[in-house]
Amino acid sequence: MANTKLTFLGSGHSEGHEMQCYLNINNDIYIVIEEENSSPVHITLDKPTAIKFAKTLRTEINKIQKEGSDE
Repeated sequence: MANTKLTFLGSGHSEGHEMQCYLNINNDIYIVIEEENSSPVHITLDKPTAIKFAKTLRTEINKIQKEGSDE
């Protein structure tokens, strides 16, 4: 597996926020959320939970896209 770390930046009112996502040594997905003037928050997801999370994100994104097409 490539030695990579993905960083996502917050938008709008979330400027100064970022989320990092990478695979840890236990083959779990490790997510860190950092915001200015606060301690980082992290969560570790095993593969089945990460898959469920990804599906949930896709569902919510589809809802956003559907709301945009209804206008």
